[in-house]
Amino acid sequence: MTTPDWWTLELETMPGFEMAMKRVYAWFEGAVIDRPPIRFQAHNAFVDQANQAYPSGSIKDRWFDAGFQVETYIKSIEGRTFHGETFPVFWPNLGPEVYAAFYGSTLEYGEVTSWSVPLVRKWDDIARLRLDMDGEYFTKLDELTRIALERCPGQFLVGYTDLHPGVDCVAAWRDPAQLCLDMIEAPEKVEEMIEIAIRDFETVFDHFDSMLKEHRQLSVSWMGIPTFGRRHIPSCDFSALISPRLFKRFCLPVLEREVQSMTHNIFHVDGKGVARHIDTIMDVPGVHAIQWVQGVGDDLPIMQWVPFIKKIQARKPVIVDLNKRELDAFMEAIRPEGIFLWVATDSEDEELALIEKIKKWK
Repeated sequence: MTTPDWWTLELETMPGFEMAMKRVYAWFEGAVIDRPPIRFQAHNAFVDQANQAYPSGSIKDRWFDAGFQVETYIKSIEGRTFHGETFPVFWPNLGPEVYAAFYGSTLEYGEVTSWSVPLVRKWDDIARLRLDMDGEYFTKLDELTRIALERCPGQFLVGYTDLHPGVDCVAAWRDPAQLCLDMIEAPEKVEEMIEIAIRDFETVFDHFDSMLKEHRQLSVSWMGIPTFGRRHIPSCDFSALISPRLFKRFCLPVLEREVQSMTHNIFHVDGKGVARHIDTIMDVPGVHAIQWVQGVGDDLPIMQWVPFIKKIQARKPVIVDLNKRELDAFMEAIRPEGIFLWVATDSEDEELALIEKIKKWK
């Protein structure tokens, strides 16, 4: 790991920050320094923690109250010491389809997520798709970022929002079920929308990346894994609905464009539907690592996915989210190189004990 000359960040909440960063960079190389990296936070816990105890108003008011969002996060980390590779990160969040809203979609809000109202009802509506950096969603993310940057020194990192350009954006504009039909009935219209959804991605990413870099912040988002340079989380959750042939036609070209200017890309594989495309995803040189999210219900426990995880591990570093009760069996079944563990815990003592345990993983 080469530390940029401009970087002088120190965090009171995470005394082991520098060594944690070294473990992250070793993980990207499929190597282990003293132990594999481990993050003590369950998948999606960041959403559950972000919106609580709002005094009044609508759900959207709560999401859009930038001061409340930042203060809520600050209160959530008071008195905490962050262990392992659990980085304290505030990431400005208006929901997973906010990128679609930059082009005119309206977001509807629930307790822990938001969703886009389809914008392209007829093909003439494609002409309405224009990036609006002065709209309410873009400017609110600016405000969230600015307030967090004012409050973060010495305490936490500030990230950028969840960005889903490309096919997931088109699915938000059109509706996923309708987009499946469109790929068969009007493929040229799908490609036209995909081009609109990706052409401004660099502009959007650079806008937020510049805000962070001006304050000597690292590149980090909802996944909570920071790097120097430019770090992105490509994904295509919509691809769970389509065949490998359609993935290669519509999703692969935009993925290759999405990752090309980044120094580190971690592809978010959301369940077994997306996993059917894993070979194609891993063939993209700019995809540097994989996050595997196995799902719930019959997709638990993690041990049924060990052969799949080993397949990824043979080619790319991989994030694995597992229950702490599964850790012993998992360590017995798989080697530690290239594994980044996510484990939910109940106390700092438990976290320290798990760190000691994985130090013995060989």
